[in-house]
Amino acid sequence: MDTVRTESIPYEPVARRGYGARLRGIASGLWADKARLRRMAMIWGVAVVATVALALWLTGGRYVSTDDAYVQAAKLMVSTDVSGLVKDVEVREGQHVKAGQVLFRLDPRPFQIALENAQAALAQSVQDVESTRATYKSIIGQMGAQQAQVNLAQLTYNRYVALARTNAIAPTQVDQARGTLQTAQATLVSLKQNADVQLAKLNGNINMPVEQSPEYLKAKANVDEMQRQLDHAVVRAPFDGIVGEVDSLQPGTLVISAMSAFTTTSAVGLVSEKNLWVEADMKETDLTYVRAGNPVSVTVDTYGGCTWRGTVASVSAASDSAFSALPAENTSGNWVKVVQRIPTKILLDQSSCNAPLRSGMSTVVTIDTGKRRWDRMLLGN
Repeated sequence: MDTVRTESIPYEPVARRGYGARLRGIASGLWADKARLRRMAMIWGVAVVATVALALWLTGGRYVSTDDAYVQAAKLMVSTDVSGLVKDVEVREGQHVKAGQVLFRLDPRPFQIALENAQAALAQSVQDVESTRATYKSIIGQMGAQQAQVNLAQLTYNRYVALARTNAIAPTQVDQARGTLQTAQATLVSLKQNADVQLAKLNGNINMPVEQSPEYLKAKANVDEMQRQLDHAVVRAPFDGIVGEVDSLQPGTLVISAMSAFTTTSAVGLVSEKNLWVEADMKETDLTYVRAGNPVSVTVDTYGGCTWRGTVASVSAASDSAFSALPAENTSGNWVKVVQRIPTKILLDQSSCNAPLRSGMSTVVTIDTGKRRWDRMLLGN
């Protein structure tokens, strides 16, 4: 009898087989939902990012900035227009000075001597005018006396002529009388010409004030010039500031006038504490909407936590390269366009801290043009 072979089939309840199928169905459904959510998230995420980026771009563009900007200050190499030896230096390096404060002095003795000579010449001019006036009056008196001599000579000559007609006198006497008359007349003419010369020196006015005479005016101008040179032997600060470059100027140094040497040979540097501004070299592409009066925020590299407020004072009418002694000439075929830099002057109003600024400090400026890209699109520009 053949034995029937049967395979053992593991026992699994019907209920358990149905639960597993349901779990597998749920899992496959969730996986499909996650894929759908992932696709939707990717699509909507890109849309949101694009929307936000577009919004930021449209609302941006209001501010333009550059770090190619430096603090500038009114500065001057203070010297004098007269030449002389330095007698005293009354300031030191880094000293704060006020306008009118003495910086250094030249030896005043040569200038004092020149002034005294000029004053003597002025006094001499007064004497010359008075002498001319007196000479004129004296000549006028001589002319009166000489006119009497002419009259007498004329009478004598007329009398001799009458006597000569009757042969009462010799003709020689008539000739002598004629010569005497002519001599007296010539002397009178000479005196009159001399009087005219003296009157011309008085500008045609015998009562002309001394102060109006050309000699006096010339001498007075020389006195004023010598006094000016003496005054300029004392060199003063033209404005409030900080002193620099003092070490090169010592007592005994010969200062040569810039008017004589065409250059300042010895001077004291002075940098203003109040007349400060920022000069920014802005890209020409950033200046489309920059105007004088635009508010500016300025930070200085030295003071990271400080912010200075200011306004645009002016935008230069030419680029930096336009002021160059050797401007670039693009006449060859190897031409490369370079964005030009335009100097922009920014006046400082106030700061968030009380920190000293020095000429040459590096800064970062941000100019508020007041126009966003959306505003430009609405305005059509």
